[in-house]
Amino acid sequence: MATAPINLGLVKPSPFTVPKSQNPSKLRVFTLRCSSATANAVSDLSERPWKTSDARLVLEDGSIWKAKSFGASGTQVGEVVFNTSLTGYQEIITDPSYAGQFVLMTNPQIGNTGVNFDDEESRKCFLGGLVIRSLSISTSNYRCAETLGDYLAARNIMGIYDVDTRAITRRLRQDGSLIGVLSTEETKTDEELLEMSRSWDIVGVDLISGVSCKTPYEWVDKTDSEWEFKSNRNDGEAFRVVAYDFGIKSNILRRLASYGCKITVVPSTWPASETLKMKPDGVLFSNGPGDPSAVPYAVETVKEIFGKVPVFGICMGHQLIGLALGGTTFKMKFGHHGGNHPVCNLRTGHVEISAQNHNYAVDPKSLPDGVEVTHVNLNDKSCAGLAYPARKIMSIQYHPEASPGPHDSDYAFREFIELMKRVKVNA
Repeated sequence: MATAPINLGLVKPSPFTVPKSQNPSKLRVFTLRCSSATANAVSDLSERPWKTSDARLVLEDGSIWKAKSFGASGTQVGEVVFNTSLTGYQEIITDPSYAGQFVLMTNPQIGNTGVNFDDEESRKCFLGGLVIRSLSISTSNYRCAETLGDYLAARNIMGIYDVDTRAITRRLRQDGSLIGVLSTEETKTDEELLEMSRSWDIVGVDLISGVSCKTPYEWVDKTDSEWEFKSNRNDGEAFRVVAYDFGIKSNILRRLASYGCKITVVPSTWPASETLKMKPDGVLFSNGPGDPSAVPYAVETVKEIFGKVPVFGICMGHQLIGLALGGTTFKMKFGHHGGNHPVCNLRTGHVEISAQNHNYAVDPKSLPDGVEVTHVNLNDKSCAGLAYPARKIMSIQYHPEASPGPHDSDYAFREFIELMKRVKVNA
């Protein structure tokens, strides 16, 4: 039964003076008249001035999380991972390594600074969706060109907010990364979405081919002078580097260029023989998404280049080097994603705070004699860096270019330069 609302009317106030007071003050008295009206006489109360829950995140463990949508609409499946970075959400959503994944930000408020077109780490957004606690209702940054919601909508990327990201993060830490389905479609039942999450898998899928460039190109842009934090990075000698694009971030290329490298970026399937014909001083194997064991063609390419020129592997490149050396990789429980991971450089004893983004790791026990573990993640003691001096190999599991994240690990680019320099001098 509908309840008739009450209409309140305000009658003109009348002033009067409080009697018997040393400091008379004027008060204003209001008379309130009340009357009732039928439900048909008022507007539809279902039209609220705030957004209501219109989206669901259904995880493969059967849990259902109601939320509000922003960005694109529809239904999307992906692996849910959490990222502990406090800043840099734009760099995160344009990192190709997140292909096939939903990124949950543990920092509660996202969208404060909007987005700009200088901080993109690739040509498009490759992630499956964005999960956040609170979507900022306003933006405040001198470089802001667009709101986060408009940015995602234009790129057909789904996002949800007003969901308990702390509870989901605890679940992921306890149970490991989970497959989930994001949906704004009311026609799909919870059971249908749950079945989608349980019938999809990211393990063994080649995600690199979907994010790599299709043809070679030259890269020349350095770190902008406004953001440059190093000086005297090289002695004027330029080194020719071929960079394999397994999902490469732009800031890796900017940092190499800032250290004086002339860079040619090639697709993930580029033959090793063609690379060697280019007579590079060194080869970079970049970061990228997914399972390294799902791309045996990339492992073979790495093997063919070993020993011929210096090589430097970052993230996925590090894992491919481990496989090419005869080692094995394994899927981690929930991976490393964020800009606050402590790593110990075993050669120097120094600890650096690093930016990381990977779900797989190299098993150091599977590596042959002669391979040195150079870095260890201090959170879980996993292998974070390798070197094989006899074959001119170096690699790290994390991101020396940061973006977002601290600059502690930028020295890795200098070490690659020094490796190329030593080989060139001794040739």
